[in-house]
Amino acid sequence: MDYQKIKKKLKRNKTLLIFIVTLFGRGILNAQTNDSLPTLQEATLQNCIQYAIQHNPDIQNAKINQDITETIIKSKLADWYPQVNFSYNLQHNFQLPTLNFNGNITHTGTENTSGASFGVTQNIFNRDVLLASRTSKDVRLAATENTKEQKINLAVEVSKAFYDIILTVQQLRVIEEDIVRTNQSLKDAYYQYQAGIVDKTDYKRATIALNNAKAQQKSGEESLKAKNAALKALMGYPDTRLLDLAYDTTEMEREIYFDTTKIVDYNNRIEIQQLETQKKLQEYNLQYYKWSFLPDVSAFGNYNLNFLNNQFSKLYAQSYPNSYAGITLSIPIFQGGKRIQQIKQAQYQIVQASNDIRSYENMINTQYENALASYKSNLYNYLSLKENLSLASEVYDVIQLQYRSGVKAYLDVITAESDLRTAQINYYNALYQLLSSKIDVAQALGTINY
Repeated sequence: MDYQKIKKKLKRNKTLLIFIVTLFGRGILNAQTNDSLPTLQEATLQNCIQYAIQHNPDIQNAKINQDITETIIKSKLADWYPQVNFSYNLQHNFQLPTLNFNGNITHTGTENTSGASFGVTQNIFNRDVLLASRTSKDVRLAATENTKEQKINLAVEVSKAFYDIILTVQQLRVIEEDIVRTNQSLKDAYYQYQAGIVDKTDYKRATIALNNAKAQQKSGEESLKAKNAALKALMGYPDTRLLDLAYDTTEMEREIYFDTTKIVDYNNRIEIQQLETQKKLQEYNLQYYKWSFLPDVSAFGNYNLNFLNNQFSKLYAQSYPNSYAGITLSIPIFQGGKRIQQIKQAQYQIVQASNDIRSYENMINTQYENALASYKSNLYNYLSLKENLSLASEVYDVIQLQYRSGVKAYLDVITAESDLRTAQINYYNALYQLLSSKIDVAQALGTINY
């Protein structure tokens, strides 16, 4: 069973709680236009994450689901309180009922009758209400954990989208620098051609390289627009407002390191916490079916006012009250073995919940090892490419000077420019991959909390 299958099974398990409450209904958000939302003065990574947690529609719906869960719990617990009812009736008999009394046929009753009744019932023992009171704390916890899981996943997505935009911006800067260099090379090649030092193929090659760089620049600019739109959608940010990311590349480079000797603590993972909560609710479910052998007990009391008169105008002149109180006890004696099968089913579901926890723990180990291996590989790759960048820059500077002195051919300049551009882009790609893999390791460790 792979990680995605476990995730799907975790989501399916949530439906097992339907006998308690409907936990995850879709909430209805108040209408709010994008333009009315606030904007960020400083769009740092942490500020973007906090903004997303406050304004992402899915997170808002998750919070509304918590409120819905709270109202459902309170509505279930309300059954513990006395239930007071009032009823009233008014009746006119066009023909009185006929009664045979000792062989004599006679009419009985009055033409007009009316009555008012006050009734009170009180649950003393009811397994549905008892289940609601026992599980209320854990049901609230399940709703809270659902919101927490969505916040963590959102923080990961926003972080990766943030770094992806920075990567694209850096790539555009590399291309812009390359365009500046190529422009200069084009001028140098043209002047040398005019001076008769080289033939015209040099500045034509420079023109080709310049056109390619400009095409890459245009492609990068369009890609940046799409990535900005994706980040805004994750954050719930107004799509018509500017989102200018604030970041420090030097600070990002300092944040790439972390302690790789950490040991996974399963209890830190929100998915394990959710599975533990679901297992506890399954245990309540087992207890619920065991309670089916106990009787339902309730107390009741009624006070009735009866009014009888053949003349409607005098109907309420005199009342004939009666009142009573009592206790109701009901228990199903035989249901064809249904209750025993329900108990067995609940026991099997608890075993399944335990197996799901163990399976997910194994999957967490695999996820962590994969993320850690990817991080270490990306770190080595990043350090190597950082050195390559320094070397490529040095080589380009030397060859450029040699070309201007007539020592090197223009083909060497083009090669050096290409190597430098590739080294710069590879460096920023490596930095993004390293930061992304660090996020994956943190998520596997369960250290991302919001």
